[in-house]
Amino acid sequence: MWILSFAIYFSLKWLTWWRARLRIAHSAWRSAAYLLVWPGMDADVFLDARQSVVPPAPLNWIRAGLETIVGTALLWVVARSIPQAHPLLRGWVGMIGLILLLHFGAFQVVALAWQSFGIKAEPIMSAPLRSTSLAEFWGKRWNLGFRQLAHELIFRHIYRRLGANTAGLLVFAVSGVIHDLVISLPARAGYGLPTLYFLVQGAGVAVERSRFGHRLGLGQGARGWLFMAVVLTAPVFGLFHPWFVQRVILPFMQAIRAL
Repeated sequence: MWILSFAIYFSLKWLTWWRARLRIAHSAWRSAAYLLVWPGMDADVFLDARQSVVPPAPLNWIRAGLETIVGTALLWVVARSIPQAHPLLRGWVGMIGLILLLHFGAFQVVALAWQSFGIKAEPIMSAPLRSTSLAEFWGKRWNLGFRQLAHELIFRHIYRRLGANTAGLLVFAVSGVIHDLVISLPARAGYGLPTLYFLVQGAGVAVERSRFGHRLGLGQGARGWLFMAVVLTAPVFGLFHPWFVQRVILPFMQAIRAL
């Protein structure tokens, strides 16, 4: 899984740098830093020394530190304490811990460090639980590195011809295929389930933006948040299906001595 994940990630990362290298005047060390020491995909912003940067607030450092600690505890302490008779629960707790440790903790710390040096590095995650709609969750708060990439390479080029809803659904479909490659392929099972999960997300966004969704009050407030939570979580076992947890996550946790 990790070899395939890194191969896809660095291929896309190189592509974003390649597209920005001549468009944005920058020093060689910024290119090296972007390629090797920054997980985001926002090459234009990261490489541009003219971007203004606000120094990170102390509270942001504290939050990132706490999320790193919580993720570490879930992965190496809480998961181990769950009885072996519940392997899927062990795997899910460890997986949530890994996401907190990396995406909300370590990657956030890296972003804050670059901001301290005057480089505009936007965090990968932007308080996703504050979203009040699926569109806000996927478009403005969750994994902004992929969102930036998908917008530049797919959505921006086709939405005028196909419309925003169709273009958005295509972006979700591509995301699903990528997740199938890094989740179902290593697990050798569950093919198509991650893609189906992301198609459900795209359909949910379309419902939010429809007249029917507006009449129901979706896309804002408590109703919007509840609709988002249901659509995100109800099919989540199709995204991280049991074969992936048992055949990939649990062996990985054993390899890093979390179990």
